[in-house]
Parts: sequence; C-alpha cells; structure tokens
Amino acid sequence: MFIMDDPKFCTELAGLWQIIGWILWVFKIAIPIIIIIFGMIDLGKAVVASKDDEIKKSVKSLAIRAIAGIIIFFVPTLVGAIFGLVGDFSGDLEAEYDKCAACITSPGGDECECYVEYEGDAPAAGDACSRYYE
Repeated sequence: MFIMDDPKFCTELAGLWQIIGWILWVFKIAIPIIIIIFGMIDLGKAVVASKDDEIKKSVKSLAIRAIAGIIIFFVPTLVGAIFGLVGDFSGDLEAEYDKCAACITSPGGDECECYVEYEGDAPAAGDACSRYYE
C-alpha cells in the first residue's frame, strides 16, 4: 500500500504539511541570515585585531558563508521545482498532491489554512474555503 493511495491523505494531514512548511520556511530564511551574521562577526574580530592575514582569511570565509547562505535559500525552491516537473499525477491524486504542495510551499496561505481548518471535510457551499474544494 502506498501512502498516496488514501484519497484524502494530504487533506487529512494538512496540519502536518503546514508544520513541515513552516520548518522549511525557517530553514530557508533564518539559516542564511545566521550564517552571514557569524561571518560578519568573524570579519569584525579580524578588523579589530588589525592583522592583514586574519582579515584576508575572514573576508574569504565571509564570501564562502554568503555563497552557502544563498545556496541554502534556493534549495527549497529548487526541490519544489523538481517535484513540480516530476509530479505527473492525474485526477484525484493530482488534487491531493496540490493540497500537500499548497501547505508546504505556503503554510500561512488561505488555501492551507482552509485545509487545516476542515481536515478533509468539505465546507458548506458559499463558505470562503469552498473554492478550494471544487
């Protein structure tokens, strides 16, 4: 039995996918900022020490950290694009996949919030969330 065999797998676990989305968001934003801040601190220490060798080494380290931060920032985007190209689903399975993707890529978005609120049950007609269940 495959995980995606359940026709409401993503809808029923929308809360879990939303948490994973928030973790990825923190990974995408906070880690590059922390890496660059630590690099700037190291560079500041080297400048205060006024040693040319340490300054050159710190500048090189800061450049490497900045590149690593940029790469880390784009990894989730790249993975999402690859899954978008590979994800060749049809019918109900495609709709479920789109629900998982909505909560992972935009955990604070209206669509994901609706899936979390209704946990697989379709909202009443005319409800603001009903457009996501069509």
